[in-house]
Amino acid sequence: MDNCVFCRIVAGELPAKVVYEDDAIMAFEDLHPEAPVHLLLIPKKHIASLAHLQADDAAVMAQLMLKIPELALQKGMAQGFKTRINTGRAGGQEVPHLHIHLTGRPSLK
Repeated sequence: MDNCVFCRIVAGELPAKVVYEDDAIMAFEDLHPEAPVHLLLIPKKHIASLAHLQADDAAVMAQLMLKIPELALQKGMAQGFKTRINTGRAGGQEVPHLHIHLTGRPSLK
């Protein structure tokens, strides 16, 4: 979608602090972090929300879910982390592109 902020990040039209990218997904730092670590994970394909998933999106969703603990460990969150998916306006979704919030703080040593 031309006016989707996350699609524009995927296209390289808007800057982002990307921490992971492959052919299907991307993870980057949230511009307005709610925790010391706050990443957004998105499918590169535009999917408006969790409510808009189709059967052929299963593989990309699995890829996103499997990437979460890997990124959490890379960011030092070995003792735990939070994930959140807001769906629709009433569910608190601000950007109409499916995204997963990964938040937490580096673990104490």
